[in-house]
Amino acid sequence: MQAVGRRDPIFRAIEAMTALAEIFERRREVLARDAGITIEQWRVLEEISTEHFIPSMFARSRDSSAAAVSKILRQLLDSGLVSAAIGRADRRNRRYKLTAKGTRALGKLRASRQAAIEAIWTGFSRDELAAFSAFAIKLSDRIERYSRGKSARRAAAAR
Repeated sequence: MQAVGRRDPIFRAIEAMTALAEIFERRREVLARDAGITIEQWRVLEEISTEHFIPSMFARSRDSSAAAVSKILRQLLDSGLVSAAIGRADRRNRRYKLTAKGTRALGKLRASRQAAIEAIWTGFSRDELAAFSAFAIKLSDRIERYSRGKSARRAAAAR
């Protein structure tokens, strides 16, 4: 296998993808900050809005700790974006719900995000978008397969 050099198309593609990921992350941070929240709080608000929010399951799905999710929930409660009620079926559980303020904040985020999508993405042709989507899916699949293979090899080596 040949080493990848700085002028190699693979290296340039990796650089471009890295820059794109960083731009997406910065853009999400700006959207969240403009709404007065963090990206993590935004994720929790989105999940609470589905009305199927279970903190422990959310923590697992995000590869996070229950304590980290609890901290975010406390911040959202303190800022008046969510409310909590004791569960009807199991009084040990809390049921979280967006407040009017939380609904407005999430609505502002979604509107800002939609405006950005329309301003940025609608200038591309269907063919460009389809090609990009197909490539992104293939790349994601390859990264996931590689990661699973590395994890399996590490587990086998640890035995």
